[in-house]
Amino acid sequence: MSAREVDLPPARPRTSVEAVVDRLITAIAVRDFAPGERLPAQRELAALLGVSRPTLRAALEELARSGFVATRRGRAGGTWVLNGPDEAARRAQASAVTRTLLPSWSELEEAFDLRRLVEATIARTAAQRHTAADDERLRVALAAYRTAGGDAEASRSTDAELHAALCAAAHNSQLTALSRQLLARVNLGLVWEPFTRADYDRALPQHVGLVEAVLASDAERAAAIAHEHFAITEDRVRAALHEVGS
Repeated sequence: MSAREVDLPPARPRTSVEAVVDRLITAIAVRDFAPGERLPAQRELAALLGVSRPTLRAALEELARSGFVATRRGRAGGTWVLNGPDEAARRAQASAVTRTLLPSWSELEEAFDLRRLVEATIARTAAQRHTAADDERLRVALAAYRTAGGDAEASRSTDAELHAALCAAAHNSQLTALSRQLLARVNLGLVWEPFTRADYDRALPQHVGLVEAVLASDAERAAAIAHEHFAITEDRVRAALHEVGS
């Protein structure tokens, strides 16, 4: 299904709070935030989204009223994503995903393509330039990702460390910065990958193959695996849009 096959709702100006609500609902649909998962602290999330804390707070209050999140106060408080939105919330989610993704879909398609090209270059370069210290960091990161076992928070953090180790092995800080920028570009400004257990199961053998290729200095194999691997987030975003039109 192409983006053009999804009907846009009537256009109207959105307030900054409404725009943040739409971005967060889309992030939940994409699985940047999994059901039962705690959202980042408001200060961190506001900085990631590039909005003020009052704007974010108002957006979270709207999400709570709509049944997407629940907020607990106190020392161990925070905001958690709820399981299974009701029918009204599902309709709201479909509209939010459409408003968030479709207006810039052609640019997103180009960003997906550029990201896979850049990440393949990083992997190829890492296979050519890696040192013994890089190899050890990659082995440790891969072992940690295995141990995460599909837990959302642990899987995200260990995935980030593995790819940070891969970027470090390329020994080019500009490539590292570009990798981070492109992740944010394809993922609503957030600098971590979406997560589902299916994504973890898909990523694990790719991570193994990628690390093995770098350690073996097999540059072309590393590049090919990375080009395939970085379709996971792209596919997750496409799936969220596909569900709107299905």
